[in-house]
Amino acid sequence: MIDWPIASLLPHAGDMILLDEVLEFGEEDIRTRLTVRPGGLFNEADGSLPAWIGVELMAQSIAAYAGCQARSRGEPVELGFLLGTRQYQCNVASFPVGAQLTLHAIRTLQDDNGMGVFECHLEGADIKALARLTVFRPPEAASYLQEPPLEAPAPGSESPKSQAYD
Repeated sequence: MIDWPIASLLPHAGDMILLDEVLEFGEEDIRTRLTVRPGGLFNEADGSLPAWIGVELMAQSIAAYAGCQARSRGEPVELGFLLGTRQYQCNVASFPVGAQLTLHAIRTLQDDNGMGVFECHLEGADIKALARLTVFRPPEAASYLQEPPLEAPAPGSESPKSQAYD
């Protein structure tokens, strides 16, 4: 088990942190765990989590991997982006309250520009899910979030973009 609190490894806050802990991490992989509890942002009325949230759990495991790597080098945890997933498969419609889920994310590709691919597995009692996630962690990720504000067109004029959709 890792001594770093999960919140110190993820660029998430509050109720958006869905994982409970990192079990172990290595150069190419990470294992994380959570127990499904009712009352979260994504819970169904019966307290379960819909199976599609498995993609977010996998993405948070990858973010925790990046956080562990950064912390072990004495660097700050940085923001990354989930670009997409391929072949998400899950054998259940939801993850029931009390289910203990273990995730294993294995890095299968990493390029010098920050693009990576991870093979992810989620398991619990009678629960199995898997997917490949493509992620991007650019250098200076915060600059990707700093866009100039949009300006409204002057009354009576149309912007070139709005004309393209007419």
